[in-house]
Amino acid sequence: MKILIASDIHGSAYWCGRLCEEIEKENPDKVILLGDLLYHGPRNDLPRDYAPKKVIPMLSALAEKIIAVRGNCEAEVDQMVLPFPCMADFSQLLVDGKTFYLTHGHHANPQNLPPLPRDSVFLSGHTHVKLDEEAGGIRCLNPGSVSIPKDGSHSYLIYEDGNFSFRVLEG
Repeated sequence: MKILIASDIHGSAYWCGRLCEEIEKENPDKVILLGDLLYHGPRNDLPRDYAPKKVIPMLSALAEKIIAVRGNCEAEVDQMVLPFPCMADFSQLLVDGKTFYLTHGHHANPQNLPPLPRDSVFLSGHTHVKLDEEAGGIRCLNPGSVSIPKDGSHSYLIYEDGNFSFRVLEG
């Protein structure tokens, strides 16, 4: 199974378009979105080509592949305009015999992990910084940010054949 994992699009039509191009190239079985899809929030500057209304149809076209969780910038109205569930604080998947715990990261995070079986994978966004570290037998990963990176590169993750790899979106 091939999974593309991304977070923090923040309503950027430009960067969402770039991500969609990568999704088309990568052709994943599933696309995991770890929140903050449409809005930039009061702490962030406007991302390039901020246009949430343009992001909606781009993500909607991928609805059958998307598993999404709620970020701290999501609002209830988002569920009215997006055709896939996006308001759960977390979700869990069983992938290749491992529990994948999906959350945005503003509540549970690598310093505040939920109870998980050893060898689980904790996937979160929120910080806009790529992360791959182990905490108490749990692998913690953050794909960074699609649109407003705080570590210098617009990015996402790929999971395939038991391995994770970071990918950088070129501008």
